Amino acid sequence: MAVMSMTLFAALRCAGLLLLALAGAPAPAAPAPQDTLAQRLQACTVCHGAEGRATPQGYHPRLAGKPADYLYQQLLAFRDGRRPNAVMAGLMAPLSDAYLREIAAYFATLDLPYPPPARPAASPAQLRRGEQLVRQGDKARGLPACAACHGAGLGGRLPGIPGLLGLPPDYLLGQLGAWRVGQRRAQDPDCMAELARRLSPEDVAAVTRWIAHQPVPPGLQPEAPAPLPEPCGAAP
Repeated sequence: MAVMSMTLFAALRCAGLLLLALAGAPAPAAPAPQDTLAQRLQACTVCHGAEGRATPQGYHPRLAGKPADYLYQQLLAFRDGRRPNAVMAGLMAPLSDAYLREIAAYFATLDLPYPPPARPAASPAQLRRGEQLVRQGDKARGLPACAACHGAGLGGRLPGIPGLLGLPPDYLLGQLGAWRVGQRRAQDPDCMAELARRLSPEDVAAVTRWIAHQPVPPGLQPEAPAPLPEPCGAAP
């Protein structure tokens, strides 16, 4: 019993000395916080989805893989009041042109899979009309095909025209409506505003529903620059 008591006493004494040594030792240094552009821009994913990839539902657009010049021009438009959005304007207000270019370049380089299309309810006749306007346009109404500017695959066109596939239908509908009523503006000549005003409300619905029904092919990328059917200040 005496031997056990001595052994227990020695163990407790060693433990106490170890605790005293640890108490006097300096705490391990906390790792230095990282400050990368990717970490700073995680705030954007609250609305736009993980790494700038929007979900099919909702109103916010995808950022990943859009042409850098397009993203930069939109950030400028939010900051400078040409594209009204109180939240975006507040976020962009303190940022310099150079920093906005960095943000645009970061999202432009992301290559992420698209979510499946939302496929909103649409009649066969509405989908046929939507495809006609997107692929061929309507010469009688002075409407060039959407594909003439946004690319045959609708993945956008360099340097500054965005893709149309993979966007939430509510967002597509909202943006065409904003162009029509002058809520969204671009540099003169404002081709999108002019073209949107030539669309009837029925045509706006047909175009957005047909686009929203389309799957996004793997590897979709913006196409090379090409002559546009109309002068467009936002895409020289």
